[in-house]
Amino acid sequence: MLFITIAIMGVATTLIGALPTYDQVGLLAPALLVILRLVQGFGAGAEIAGSSVLLAEYAPTKQRGIIASLTALGTNSGTLFAGAVWAVLLAWLGNDAVIAWGWRIPFLGSVIVMGVAVFIRIHLKETPVFEASVDEIIEEYDKPLDREAEKAKKEAAAQARKEAIAKLAKTKRSWKAFLVACALRFGQSGNSGMVQTYLITFLTANLLVSKSVASNIVVYSSLVGFLTVPIIGWLGDLFGRKRMYTVVTVIDFFLIVPCFLMMLNNRGTDTVMEQTSTGMVAHFSNPTLMFFIGYIVLHNLSVLALASLENLTMAECFGSAHRYEQLALSKEIPNLITAGFGPLVAAALVAVFNSWVALAVLMFFYTAVTFGASIVMTEVAGRDLTVREDAM
Repeated sequence: MLFITIAIMGVATTLIGALPTYDQVGLLAPALLVILRLVQGFGAGAEIAGSSVLLAEYAPTKQRGIIASLTALGTNSGTLFAGAVWAVLLAWLGNDAVIAWGWRIPFLGSVIVMGVAVFIRIHLKETPVFEASVDEIIEEYDKPLDREAEKAKKEAAAQARKEAIAKLAKTKRSWKAFLVACALRFGQSGNSGMVQTYLITFLTANLLVSKSVASNIVVYSSLVGFLTVPIIGWLGDLFGRKRMYTVVTVIDFFLIVPCFLMMLNNRGTDTVMEQTSTGMVAHFSNPTLMFFIGYIVLHNLSVLALASLENLTMAECFGSAHRYEQLALSKEIPNLITAGFGPLVAAALVAVFNSWVALAVLMFFYTAVTFGASIVMTEVAGRDLTVREDAM
C-alpha cells in the first residue's frame, strides 16, 4: 500500500509541474489542476496513515512514541524543505519569474523524491504485527518427508490463512475508539490549518509582514520542530499518551493569546514596498526576535507536539483487524473538515471582525476538542498491537 500511495502522490505532483496554462487550453487547465490535487490528496491521506501504522507496529513497545514521532518529523521535513525551496526561488528568480514559470521547478523536481521513495518501499517487509495477525492460527508442522506431505502442508497453511483473514474481517469496530481518534486529529489538524496555512496569509495580508519573513518563519519553526517532536514522543513513552495530551493542550490554552500578541507587537519598524492587489504597499521586513518566538512557540506546541503524539496514539486506539482502515478514516475525515474548510472559515471571520482574535478563538475551539478527547480516552501506551479488538 505504501508503494501505491507514494506512486499516486508522486505522479500527480510531477504532472502539476507540466500543466498547460489557461492561455493555451482555457478552462481545461484549472480543471486538470483540481483533478491532480484531488489525486494528490487521495495518495497523501493513505500515505500518512500507512507510515504511522508501519512505524508503530515495528517499534519496540517502550520506544514506540519516539520512533513513531519520526512520521511527524517526516512531515516537518517536507514543510521545511518546501519552505526552503520557495525562499530560494523567490531570492533567485524574483516574485514575477516565480509566478510566471519558476513555480514549476519544485513540482517537476519531485520526480526524484518519488523515485527514491519507490526504490525504498519496494524492499520493505510486512510488520511483525501484520504477520502475527494473519498467521496466528497457522500451526507449526514437522518437516515434510515427501512431496505429498509438502503439498498437504501448503494446503493446510493456505486454508488456515484464509480462516485467519475471515476471522479478522468479522472483528467488530469500536465507535468510541474511532470518535476519540477523530477528536484527537481534529484539534491537531485544525491548529495546523490555522498556523501553517492561514496564519501565513494573515501575516502578509493583515499584519503587513513581508513575504520573505513569512516564508522564513516557517523554515525556522520547522527546524525547532526537529527537537520538539522527538522530545514529546519520548515524554509520551515516559508518562503515557493520555497524560501528555492533557498537559500539552492545557499549555496551549495559556499560550495562544500571548503568542499572537508577541507577533502583533513586535513587527519592527523597517519596511519594504511589495505588490498587492491594491498596488504597492509597505510591509514590515525586519521583525524583532519576539515576533519569531511567538510563531515558533505557537507552531511547535499547538501543531507539532500534537502531531508527535497522534501518530502513535491513534494507531494504538485500534486493533490489528482494522487498524490501517480505521486510522486512515479517523485522520482524513477531521482533516477534510478542519484543514479543508478551516482556513475559509478563518478568512470569513477575519473579514467580518478584522482581528486576529477570530483566529485565536478557532484555535481555542480546536484545542478544546482534543483536550476533551484526552479526558475520556483510555490509556493506550504499551498496548499489545497484535490484539484484534480496539482499545476502547
